[in-house]
Amino acid sequence: MKIRVLGAGAGGGFPQWNCNCHNCRRIRHGEMQGKKRTQSSIAVSSDGRRWALFNASPDIRSQLEAFQDSWPREGVRDTGIHAIVLIDSQIDHTTGLLMLRESTKPLDIYCSEMVRQDLTSGFPLFNMLQHYCGVNHHELPLDGSAFSIPGIDDLRFHSHSLKSKAPPYSPHRHDPHDGDNIGVVVEQVSTGRKLYYAPGLGEIEPHVAAAMQAADCLLVDGTFWQHDEMGRAGICEKLALDMGHLPQSGPGGMMETLGGLPAATRKILIHINNTNPILDEASSERQQLTAAGIEVAYDGLEITL
Repeated sequence: MKIRVLGAGAGGGFPQWNCNCHNCRRIRHGEMQGKKRTQSSIAVSSDGRRWALFNASPDIRSQLEAFQDSWPREGVRDTGIHAIVLIDSQIDHTTGLLMLRESTKPLDIYCSEMVRQDLTSGFPLFNMLQHYCGVNHHELPLDGSAFSIPGIDDLRFHSHSLKSKAPPYSPHRHDPHDGDNIGVVVEQVSTGRKLYYAPGLGEIEPHVAAAMQAADCLLVDGTFWQHDEMGRAGICEKLALDMGHLPQSGPGGMMETLGGLPAATRKILIHINNTNPILDEASSERQQLTAAGIEVAYDGLEITL
C-alpha cells in the first residue's frame, strides 16, 4: 500500500494567512526550525497509479500539482485520482471539491449520509457541482463494515463513526449525529497490512482503540498539544476537546494513548494546528514525541506498507 500525505496542517494551514502567533511569525521570518504545511489530505493506492483521495482541502490544486502520480497520463483530460473519501464536512476538508469541477465525469464521492446532508444544505457544494461535473454519492457504513471502491484494486475500506461535532454552518451543529465525523481503516487485501486514518479524533472509543491496535500505521489527530492551547496563544477560549480534538499532552491524551500500542506500529500525527509547538522541530514538545516513537506528518511524506 502506498500513502501520500498531501497536506498535514489543520484548518488555515501553517502559517495561517492572518496569524501572527509565535509559530506563524517565526516560520515566516526564518526563525524557526520547521516546515510549512497545507491543509490536511492524503491519497492511498495499491499500485501507485489509481488513487483514493481522502478529503479535498482548499489547497488541493497545489497539492496535486506537487504529486506527480496524480498528473494526467492519457488524453487531453485525465487524473490519477479515481475517488474521493470525505472524513467530515468541514470547510478545510471539502472546499477543494470546487477546484475539481473540471472533471470530465461525475466525482465519485464516498461519505456518510450526514456529510451528504451538510453538503446539500448548509454548505451546498454538491448542488453547486451539479452545474459542472456532477457528483456520484456513495454512502459509507458507520459500523466498521467493509466497502470497496471500483478501480482501486486490492484495497478494502472499513469506516466507523467518531464522536465529534458537525461544522458551525451545519443545520444540526448542536445536535450531533453518527456520521458527522468518521475514521477509516484501509486494508490491503493481498498483504493484510492496515492504515488507520482519523484526522479529527476527540475520544478513544472502544472501536477506535481496537482499530488502532490492529493497524500497522496510524495517521491520527495531532491538532493541539494542550487542551487550552488556543487560549494560551491569545486567539480564543475554545478548548481542544470542545472542538473535537484530543490533545497530545496530559492524562488520557494522544501521547498516552499511542504509548499503549505495539512498538512495531508506526504512529504519525496529522492535522497539526498552527499554534502547536510540535511544529518547531527543536522544541521540547517535539523531542518528547520523538522519544516516544511518534512522528509528525509533513506535506509530501510518502509511506509504504
